Amino acid sequence: MKSFPFKKIDAFTRGLSSGNPCACIYLSSVQNISGREMQQIARELRGFVNEVVYLFPDEECFLLKFYSAECEVDFCGHGTIGIMYDLISSSADLLGQEIITIKVKDLRLDVFNKIAQSDAVFITAPPPLFHRPQLQNKEIAAALLTAENKISARYQTALINAGLNTLIVPLADLKTCLALLPDEKLLKEFCLSRGIDIVLVFTDEAADKENKYRVRVFAPKYGYLEDPATGSGNCAFGNYLLQNNLWDGALVNIEQNGNYDLPNIVMTFPP
Repeated sequence: MKSFPFKKIDAFTRGLSSGNPCACIYLSSVQNISGREMQQIARELRGFVNEVVYLFPDEECFLLKFYSAECEVDFCGHGTIGIMYDLISSSADLLGQEIITIKVKDLRLDVFNKIAQSDAVFITAPPPLFHRPQLQNKEIAAALLTAENKISARYQTALINAGLNTLIVPLADLKTCLALLPDEKLLKEFCLSRGIDIVLVFTDEAADKENKYRVRVFAPKYGYLEDPATGSGNCAFGNYLLQNNLWDGALVNIEQNGNYDLPNIVMTFPP
């Protein structure tokens, strides 16, 4: 029987917010576990965490792989933050480095060590790819089980990949955002048939005036309905804001989840 060092780590926690848990598994080499085994571990952890992140030492950096209960995941922001925060804070050598390089698929990405200054790490996401969504508001609303007029006319829908193919949907107000309750099976069929990984809905009405937006992220493709705090989705959303001149590039706080009083907070820098 194989055994691996394992930790459950919550990312995006602040105050009373619960954040987003990930399972972190530390490996000694890329050869000692197969893709089938990584998938099996993630399947066995269904309901305990949404994603499992595997960390391998590489020649010049750290290699990361991600799995949900359903399939391999191209990029997982909260998993990257969770495992890199733990790795850096546990190593005197890494704790002294400002930038640590990781490898995801064929991409090299930077992790910025801000543990000493703000007890946090910040990550870069894969370069964004902007797609033109061939979707009508009517079919998006139907997939989300909401009325078409609940999709805001002030902003456009968009399909942006900053690690995951993210459909971005503007909603009319905070009440609509919090009340949203899609059917997991229906939304999964919608996403799979249109090449969508996750759906991010947002409103510019936040519960706390210190925060700029409220978002929710749905990810039925990966075996669960809603993600409570999402790195890849908010990276796509940050690029959406920049593309539409809705953000000046200063640090912005984004609320996420369906709880009015206890949202998770995701901090976003410009890419």
